[in-house]
Amino acid sequence: MDALNLPRPAWMTEDLVLLEEQVRRFLAAELVPDVERWRADGIMDRAAWTRLGAAGLLCAGIPEQYGGAGGTFAHETVINREFALAGLDSIGAPLHSGIVAPYILKYGTEEQKKRWLPRLATGELIGAIAMTEPGTGSDLQGVKTTAKRSGNGYVLNGSKTFITNGQHANLVVVVAKTDPAAGAKGTSLMVVETDGTDGFRRGRKLKKLGMDWADTSELLFEDVKLPAESLLGQQEGQGFIQLMQELPQERLIVSTAAIGMVERALALTIAYVKERKVFGKAIIEFQNTQFELAECKSEATIGRVFHDHCVERHSKGELDTVTASMAKYWLTDLQGKIVDRCLQLFGGYGYMDEYPISRMFRDARVQRIYAGTNEIMKLLIARSL
Repeated sequence: MDALNLPRPAWMTEDLVLLEEQVRRFLAAELVPDVERWRADGIMDRAAWTRLGAAGLLCAGIPEQYGGAGGTFAHETVINREFALAGLDSIGAPLHSGIVAPYILKYGTEEQKKRWLPRLATGELIGAIAMTEPGTGSDLQGVKTTAKRSGNGYVLNGSKTFITNGQHANLVVVVAKTDPAAGAKGTSLMVVETDGTDGFRRGRKLKKLGMDWADTSELLFEDVKLPAESLLGQQEGQGFIQLMQELPQERLIVSTAAIGMVERALALTIAYVKERKVFGKAIIEFQNTQFELAECKSEATIGRVFHDHCVERHSKGELDTVTASMAKYWLTDLQGKIVDRCLQLFGGYGYMDEYPISRMFRDARVQRIYAGTNEIMKLLIARSL
């Protein structure tokens, strides 16, 4: 499925090409056949996480000494793009591997890394990050959840919402205030192993416009007693800094999902307009169709080149917050625009749920909201002017 016919970017080494082929085969055989059932059930099977771990597709960028595949962010990007091309838009693995695990790798103590990362890599632990609260979205400084000192540990209280992997997750990185009077400097990240933990409760699996089988949920913490080693790292008050340092990678992961869906939408639409006939000829033969798809392909090509540029920069440790914000905002806007135009070319069938383009239209919408709304992205970009 290659609607753009672009040469491989420079960062796409031979081992990444082999990985791409391996992932594509695995997803087609092991996960894609289950998607319709997951849509009906509203959730992915727990066992699918174990299959992903056994195939080496979880925590690919985590060093081998901690149970990962020993790859780089480029390896994660290849896997995430294949998720998008396969139509696995609701899968929570990119967050698990590319967001939760790196927090532990970069900020955790040696003991924390050895305790949690190997089990994240196998899928024994499923990761989530609990930032958003009912009253706070992009304003991370305004979180109300608290982790108060109690003896040698902490007591955690608060509620979180819109949490990806919320129903399956048993390792949750929670954004909490260890010193509510200190503002951003009083924010810490607490790592909670939820299995058998008193006071932890899963709320509703939330009904959404799209992403039907993503187990987006409410999580509740009521007097949850945590040991001292639940604090990520060794020093309180580092949470806000840790969050800000990792958000560019999160936004690039969202960008990968965006451009992957764009490529899939184009490929499906080009195939459809070549087969579907109206007034005695294929839709592709109409000049309007040709012009629409010419524009879409041109814009998608620009987006893919920019995305690959950002991946290369990030792999070298050079991707700044402003550029990551540009990628997230522009590519998710482009995603919505191109999927909408592709749906139009499907006509009435594009509005029918059994056609993938209909589901892509719904699934694409949230991309402009999470990981920081696109309005927030523009604010961050504007500061560089």
